[in-house]
Amino acid sequence: MSRSHKANHYGTLVERKAAERYNLELDRCSWHDAKRPDGTPVEIKSAMHCHADGQPGTFKLYDQYHEKLRAANGWYVFGVYRVRGQGVEILEWEIRHSSRLPRLDWHGGGRHRQAMQSKIHINNIL
Repeated sequence: MSRSHKANHYGTLVERKAAERYNLELDRCSWHDAKRPDGTPVEIKSAMHCHADGQPGTFKLYDQYHEKLRAANGWYVFGVYRVRGQGVEILEWEIRHSSRLPRLDWHGGGRHRQAMQSKIHINNIL
């Protein structure tokens, strides 16, 4: 399994755990992952606590999705995890309104060529 496929797998596991923890309904549309009981959109972001190289993980946001979430008065759930067997163990959670993020530095989006991305270090959220 490739690194990006593993990251996607672990991110999906974090989404499920976030839905249980925060009473969210998973609703994976193109720009958010879930909804609160009142219908407010929620984007769930995950980051590995520490990569194999010893570097802490980052949360990756995309400008187009962030702008839609802000326009909808939405929220983010941030989950920091470590791999445990085939699953994940959540080490820390944070739920935060989309207006309460650290300064975002947008740059080229890699595979998401038409989007800009910003990476937020774990320590800047938790």
